[in-house]
Amino acid sequence: MRKVQGEDIDKNINLRKYTIFDSLKDDEIASLNIDIETHVFPRGKLLYEEDHRINGCYFVEKGIVKIFKTGIDGKEQIIRFAKEGDLIGFRSVINSELACTTAKVIDNAQLLYIQGVHLLDMLKQNSEFSMALMRMACKELGESNKYITDIAQKTVRERLAEVLLLLMDSFDLDKDNYLNISLTREELANMVGTATESVIRLLSEFKADNLIELQGRRIKLINIPKLIKIGNVYD
Repeated sequence: MRKVQGEDIDKNINLRKYTIFDSLKDDEIASLNIDIETHVFPRGKLLYEEDHRINGCYFVEKGIVKIFKTGIDGKEQIIRFAKEGDLIGFRSVINSELACTTAKVIDNAQLLYIQGVHLLDMLKQNSEFSMALMRMACKELGESNKYITDIAQKTVRERLAEVLLLLMDSFDLDKDNYLNISLTREELANMVGTATESVIRLLSEFKADNLIELQGRRIKLINIPKLIKIGNVYD
């Protein structure tokens, strides 16, 4: 039985429905369910910090976690957001290195904590699981490479439009076309890679151009084709 910490925990989640675990054998699933710990964390909870040793990784069952690096001036640079079905911290565990990023909950989350020794055992014993994890790592690397290119070659206006579209692809829109993720202006700026004031100004411009609507932290996408054009995003 899973070890659980916190209230309002959903204990009846089938791990096999997630791509990363669907290659595990019945005995491996049973062993994982015995050893993993289920936690519920509120917004603002730090899971691990950059340059600190971590002994396990987290699988996101519910909620959103932001992954970021901190610059010498203390400013965050958001690398990505982890959501349901994502595994975070596993590269540092596999490489036995200090965490290269910080992970912080931004939307109340239910997470599975997997001990590093258990993760390594699964990698050694199940080649299909190893390949699934490798594909996940390659996908993250590809996204990071694209981000570096965008930072170097696109204007802030283009990057903001692209980020809004990326958030739409990652978290979808609700029935009223609002993004299903609520970010502060500072978090949005940290994702775009610019000053908060610049994002505030550009959001106002996008609103004036009838591209978006704003309701507090919520952002509604009105003219997606125009955002695609502004962001120079091509399928």
